[in-house]
Amino acid sequence: MTDTIISSATKEVVIGFDRPFVMIGERINPTGRKLLAEELKAGDFSRVEADAVAQVAAGAHMLDVNAGVPLADEPALLTRAVELVQSVTDVPVSIDSSVVEALEAAIAVYAGKPLINSVTGEEEVMERVLPFVARYGAAVVAVSNDDTGISEDPDVRFEVARRIVNRAADHGIPSADVVVDPLVMPIGAMVGAGKSVFRLVHRLRTELGVNTTCGASNVSFGLPNRHAVTGAFLATAMSHGMTSAIMNPLHDEVRSAVMAADVLLDQDPNCAAWISTHRPPDSNGGRSGQGRRRGGRRARTRPPAAGNA
Repeated sequence: MTDTIISSATKEVVIGFDRPFVMIGERINPTGRKLLAEELKAGDFSRVEADAVAQVAAGAHMLDVNAGVPLADEPALLTRAVELVQSVTDVPVSIDSSVVEALEAAIAVYAGKPLINSVTGEEEVMERVLPFVARYGAAVVAVSNDDTGISEDPDVRFEVARRIVNRAADHGIPSADVVVDPLVMPIGAMVGAGKSVFRLVHRLRTELGVNTTCGASNVSFGLPNRHAVTGAFLATAMSHGMTSAIMNPLHDEVRSAVMAADVLLDQDPNCAAWISTHRPPDSNGGRSGQGRRRGGRRARTRPPAAGNA
């Protein structure tokens, strides 16, 4: 059993096999968000604060924080964003940057044990990122690409992940603190992208014994009704062993698919989270029957007799 423990100053989140799926809010990222990028560059963090609060209210267990704005001081922006998010929410943070100096600056001010997003299989990147991950006792996202790029062959991506896990161990980082991103490609552009990821996630769980994550929205990029595709993808990936994802919890269709999969995979004991979220409010503004259900056993139901369905 592999548990990856991430924490803020006051709250702990565990990513693990047979545990509730961990939803990591994706919205604090200026990539593809022109207005947010302009605001960050101007020193306006009001949207960062609003996005942090809204995602946690919608059910995010963690928040991914990225401040990658071209031609801006990313170490300073990322540090300020991380400090702000920690001041308005109590959930753990995934510190997200491809700039090593920005990662180093942000982790130095972080209160708790963060998830560092990310390290790749490139030699230079591993030798720059892994030592300070070890120094701060953090966990790290291992992205399954290297100097040759992103392979379409899931077996090649598996070997890249294995190499990162082994190199992390050389630096004293246990495999429980390595969360592998198998890299989700747009299904509309790459035939078989979904099946490749499902196969790879299964191998990562059964052969390497590591937790996994992904940028979930990538799979539906360019498709109509994309949230339905993203939700179905996540539910299927969970059935193959995926344990977390960077996703948008504000999309009800995606969040509900994840919560339903937790129920069906027996990762939501007594359906407590599902019932608490979806039971209609009672006349007092609470959830009807919530007090009786929480912590109780589910009533056994007898299947209908043949011919009476």
